[in-house]
Amino acid sequence: MKADHRHELKTNELADWLAHFPEWAKENRTNLIAAAAVILVAIAVYFVRFYRKDVVVVREHVQLTGLVGQVSSQKRSVAQAASQGTDQSIALVSIAQDLQDFAADSRDDRLAAMALIKRAEALRAELHYRQTDASKEELTKQIAQAQTSYQQALERASSSPALAATAQFGLGLCDEELGKFDEAKAAYRAVAENAEYDGTAAQAAAAHRLKTMDDYKGTVVFKPAPDPVASSPTVQITPDALNPPISFEAPPGITVTPVTPEGNDVSGSGAEAGSAATADTNEPATN
Repeated sequence: MKADHRHELKTNELADWLAHFPEWAKENRTNLIAAAAVILVAIAVYFVRFYRKDVVVVREHVQLTGLVGQVSSQKRSVAQAASQGTDQSIALVSIAQDLQDFAADSRDDRLAAMALIKRAEALRAELHYRQTDASKEELTKQIAQAQTSYQQALERASSSPALAATAQFGLGLCDEELGKFDEAKAAYRAVAENAEYDGTAAQAAAAHRLKTMDDYKGTVVFKPAPDPVASSPTVQITPDALNPPISFEAPPGITVTPVTPEGNDVSGSGAEAGSAATADTNEPATN
């Protein structure tokens, strides 16, 4: 009975509130309108933020893809220009600056880390593609910029083992290019032995580098060029040497008339015969 009575009281209260709701709404119309406006604005802001976030992410993906593609294409262009004796490596520095600006503006840590890694790669590539050797001061300064970029990428890529491993491997490359081989080995070992990096391309590259980097530590010394070899005298072969005369004995009873290489008869009888022939030809005919 008590439960039924309580239910009846609640039903009466609800019916009484509904009956007086229009009057209450009129009295609190201003507050209701304000509350509704706040709710609608909150809903709109929520959807706009997520919509804009998706649009920004897509736009940043497209922009970064273009910049990364420029690094690869510019390397090919610089190499082609170098084969023609033209140095265009400075273009890689310009792309590196664009990648740095992108990373500074991006709120996506993974995209920013990728941009910083590619920036460091572009800075290192510019040194390798130069037509003239960089001074020690220039080398140290530019490699330091690449190291800073790799370190920043490592900090922002904490949620991506593949990017983190690539950034740490890049730090080892920088140390090796500066001639700090012990530091480079330590960086490679940190990547190769880190279980979090298992299965990444950078871990495989680091392990391979540990096995082969000692081959690049030695100084390459070229032997002096040999003295030029004296030219050999030119030997000329005469036609007589190529076609030596052949002598043989004539068969018995046959007389052979000597002939010169030009085919002229040099025997006395041959000359006399020729003279006689000429005389017979010049003698007038007789009846």
